[in-house]
Amino acid sequence: MEQLTQDPRFAATTFVVIDFEGLTPAGRPAEPIEVAALALRADGGRLVEAGRFESLIRPPADVPVTPLDTAQTGITAALLADAAPAAEVMARLDANLTRPPYRLVAHHASTEAGMIAHQAAHCTILAATPLLDTIRLAKAVAPGLGSYSLDNLLGHYGIAKPVDRHRAMPDVEVTAQLLARLLAQGCAAGRWRTLLELDMAAGLQPKRLPPATPEAEQNALF
Repeated sequence: MEQLTQDPRFAATTFVVIDFEGLTPAGRPAEPIEVAALALRADGGRLVEAGRFESLIRPPADVPVTPLDTAQTGITAALLADAAPAAEVMARLDANLTRPPYRLVAHHASTEAGMIAHQAAHCTILAATPLLDTIRLAKAVAPGLGSYSLDNLLGHYGIAKPVDRHRAMPDVEVTAQLLARLLAQGCAAGRWRTLLELDMAAGLQPKRLPPATPEAEQNALF
């Protein structure tokens, strides 16, 4: 990874690996119930931890935690009862972002981009930050895999699957390990040496939601 860390733009960037766990109510956007973020910066030819954040998030009262949700994540309604709502949690996370520039990193990053876009009013820094998708990075350096799911890539790269898989921080930690493997493999293959080349291979722009139409605004009032 040394070639990347010699790129001034890469060396100056804080990479924030982020993951949400969420509920998917019918007919409306997903609601986050947990978020975790791990900040990484280049140091000595590798990425090292520069900070972390995690929090449960209380969903709206009309979005229940179902047995299927609990089976997937282990998160129950009781665990969320005393958690702060999304607006407060996302504002606290955003307030920690004091050392730009940033890149968000996520596995299937469009999902995280969508979650952030729906909370954009409370996390303006996150909502304006470009993303890197570890699925796209993996496809660039390991073409032909049958699946690019996180579990399959952990197995492919010999990264231990966490006991609490599908909880936000354990998923963030293994995604950070996967990121390091993918960056090193891509450097060794001459696939990328600069942040610009990473952006070209796996970058996503922040998601922007369309403005509400007058009809939608009126319907929201009744």
